[in-house]
Amino acid sequence: MSFPTQPQNHVDTFQNPNPDTDFTIRISIPEFTCLCPKTGQPDFAQLELEYVPDQACVELKSLKLYMWSFRERGAFHEAITNEILRTLAQATQPRFMRLTGKFNVRGGIYTSVVVEHRAQGWVAAPAVVLP
Repeated sequence: MSFPTQPQNHVDTFQNPNPDTDFTIRISIPEFTCLCPKTGQPDFAQLELEYVPDQACVELKSLKLYMWSFRERGAFHEAITNEILRTLAQATQPRFMRLTGKFNVRGGIYTSVVVEHRAQGWVAAPAVVLP
């Protein structure tokens, strides 16, 4: 059976419509899957991507196809989370990007991996706390 789309090992971008403004994009990826490199059994995770774009934003369909490319790959949680962040940061060159991988239980242990990228010289605005 042939499907119209296939996994891809890159992400596409589009021009940021508001490059003069710092704003945050949050993307939740609740059905990420890869394989345990030791057993070959499936690993499941929820990935949370947050970023402040500069000139480019992540195109969502290509992000979905990129995530699909990990389904048949064996990788440790720490390695795969860092690889995904590197790929996304290289493609978009954001002001700031954080990827959190919340991996489901394996052997009675949950794993969360958090990786960040900051553009040189970029400083976040102070947080606003409302009463």
